[in-house]
Amino acid sequence: MIRARTLKGVAHGFLGREGGVSTGIHAGLNVGIGSDDDAVAVAENRARATTAVLPGAKLVTLYQVHSGDCITVTAPFEVDRPRADALVTDRPGLALGILTADCAPVLFADVEAGVVGAAHAGWKGAIGGVTDSTILAMESLGARRDRIAAAIGPCIARASYEVDDAFARRFEQDDPANERFFAPARAGHHQFDLEAYVVQRIASAGVTRIAALGLDTYADETRFFSFRRATHRGEPGYGRQIALIGLGAEADRA
Repeated sequence: MIRARTLKGVAHGFLGREGGVSTGIHAGLNVGIGSDDDAVAVAENRARATTAVLPGAKLVTLYQVHSGDCITVTAPFEVDRPRADALVTDRPGLALGILTADCAPVLFADVEAGVVGAAHAGWKGAIGGVTDSTILAMESLGARRDRIAAAIGPCIARASYEVDDAFARRFEQDDPANERFFAPARAGHHQFDLEAYVVQRIASAGVTRIAALGLDTYADETRFFSFRRATHRGEPGYGRQIALIGLGAEADRA
């Protein structure tokens, strides 16, 4: 369990692959419904993760599509998961879950207002404003951005994230200042700092308490799943880890 000081007082956790029942290439705490893992193992892993963070809570996750969209949650979804990449709530007993395998999981909380949020910030969602959407949705529930705290969990680090010129140009066209998030690499390529970019997006929105945990999913195979690592190895599948946050009596233990 990885926690952030900025979210002290709220039940939350960034979980890796330790502590689960999956085997093979998914070995560990794989929570990905969309993976090729055994469904019974995935269900057990999701239950273990939820209990570890907020015992007795109902897990709520999305059908993540790399968008900038955020959903306000008042109860578990009865049928299909909405297609979106962030969710917020002010209801106790719900564990908001974001799945990642290199993208940045971002957890938010306004302790005074009793509002929490979680966002899946891959590069598409990050540049598409998923963190901005999350903050706006939290404000609609009574949060204030000058009180909101945020934490960015394990994601692919700049040293592991090589991108091409076209990728870099997209960010620089959006804002020339984004050039600072790219470091030189081999000809026609750059190393992209996703975590730093997400920090900048959140800070620009007026949130001042931000923790960036600096944990590289690609480089640490023992602790984390990684889509890019699995792709580079030609593996037929990959696991997903989960970041969770919720409101309830157990928050006092965070």
